[in-house]
Amino acid sequence: MKETPDKKLSIIDVAKLAGVSTATVSRVLNGNGGYSKKTEEKVLRTVKECGFTPNGNAVSLRTNRSHCIGVIVPDITNEFFAKIIHELDIFFLEHHYSLLICDSNEDYELEDMYIHNLIQKNVDGIIYISGQDEIKNISSVETIPIVYIDRCPKNAKVLIQSDNEEGGYLATRELLERGCRNILLMRDLRYASTIRQRKAGYLRALEEAGVPYNGKLEIGIFPDYEDARIMMERVLKVMGCYFDGIFATNDRIALACIQVLMQHGYRVPEDVKVVGFDNVSLTEFCNPSITTITQDTRSIALAAGKSVLDLINHKKIKEKMTVIPVALERRHSTETV
Repeated sequence: MKETPDKKLSIIDVAKLAGVSTATVSRVLNGNGGYSKKTEEKVLRTVKECGFTPNGNAVSLRTNRSHCIGVIVPDITNEFFAKIIHELDIFFLEHHYSLLICDSNEDYELEDMYIHNLIQKNVDGIIYISGQDEIKNISSVETIPIVYIDRCPKNAKVLIQSDNEEGGYLATRELLERGCRNILLMRDLRYASTIRQRKAGYLRALEEAGVPYNGKLEIGIFPDYEDARIMMERVLKVMGCYFDGIFATNDRIALACIQVLMQHGYRVPEDVKVVGFDNVSLTEFCNPSITTITQDTRSIALAAGKSVLDLINHKKIKEKMTVIPVALERRHSTETV
């Protein structure tokens, strides 16, 4: 029976057209070796000329690989996480993997549900940004290559994170060098590992400068703009401006603090200097622009991507924890022009 032009070619058809066995076509397509350069060129030329596309499901069943990586992220609207996902997508596209992105919305139960779903989908590996101090259902993912980014659960085996302590230190030192002595720490109320590390840097800078820690200069809030705005309004109403500097553990908090201060007649940076953390886009374009700590999202994503591929391919991971350097981006909120 004559084949119709619309018929989808199979690997058997490709093998017949190339004059080789189906096993050889499979080895060439999967890069498994055991064939000559001439044979490889003939098979790839045939594949291209006839427009053959391997059946993804069949390949997955045959190799026990889906060529999918699950990514669990706590808040996809957060620019810092969105940048990491963007870089991961570029990296894995180059390595012929696709991403399955799961937004947990900082909900532990959703995290657990997504882990179950990713296992059911037979993902080859997981990149996990978790809000949990300890992964309760770790046994369910122990057989899957998993790399943690940013936050450090107690039972994380492979972790990629920014140097958060150094970031807290650089931010606080900037304020101290600009003459601040009463530096308000506006931090995430949930106190994840990243925030604990940033506070450690804050304390190290104070100690180095001989400035004693004052508990009244530490306030925990939910890390979004509206909660930070409400808290700063309350602080100014009840206690007044009893600080001359603010280290905010993310840029949304920093922006809220600046806007409330200015609405109450305080000048930034003349009366109060402010440093944020993350270097999201708004920090450069608001007025005044915000001094902040830059996290290298590209390096974080590349390190995580390489680590999970090494685990998938059963390569030994030399560094169980990779710390990516941060840098201070000085702008108008700490210095006058």
